[in-house]
Amino acid sequence: MTAAERRTAARTAVVWESLQPVLDSATDVLDIGGGTGEFAVRAAGLGSRVHVVDPSPDALASLDRRAREAGVSELITAEQGDLSQLGGLVDPRSVDVVLCHGVLEMLDDPAEGLAAIQGVLHPGGTLSLLVAQRHAAVVARAMAGHFDEALALLEGGEGARPRGVRRRFTVEEIEELLATSGFAVGSVHGVRVFADLVPGSLLDLEPGSTRALVELEAAVARRVEFLPLAAQIHVLARRE
Repeated sequence: MTAAERRTAARTAVVWESLQPVLDSATDVLDIGGGTGEFAVRAAGLGSRVHVVDPSPDALASLDRRAREAGVSELITAEQGDLSQLGGLVDPRSVDVVLCHGVLEMLDDPAEGLAAIQGVLHPGGTLSLLVAQRHAAVVARAMAGHFDEALALLEGGEGARPRGVRRRFTVEEIEELLATSGFAVGSVHGVRVFADLVPGSLLDLEPGSTRALVELEAAVARRVEFLPLAAQIHVLARRE
């Protein structure tokens, strides 16, 4: 496993650990923006039928290769599209679990996106939401010497917007947005508290360092004092 693969494992372990019990009992899963198949293939491996909607044909091609290699192609359906087209791609109230990872912060209107998600979830269904977190971005900008951007982020602006990110959320902001959109917040986890800060060379040179990093990430994921340091916030919420 390369340093990049080790870093990816450390970044996603907390999300997967909290999500797997939900997927164990899910029949129909919708993965929005999950075209490369990182979670879709694993969910299919648990026996779920997974419908992937992603705007990138290259990502969907990667998903197809990964699904064939894992032997779960028959459980995965993939379509090119995005949240704005969801009503025409997925039947209303037909989904047990929606995965929306790294998508909501790209939208002009996050509330509109959550409304589309609520429309396809059956009552009591689960939303797994992963969003960029503002406070950690302030720290990252400051450590890189971009002090003006850090100040703008601190005061509620966005500064630079990598990879099309339009906004970042605090825990309080995402919880309020979910509540006003008809979701009951269950668990909240901080993701990538330390994983982005560890040099890749360390993961290559130190045997067992990835396992130890994963354990550390898991240990701080639910500790409120570490949430402001998390690059992402993972929320499990139930459609009311």
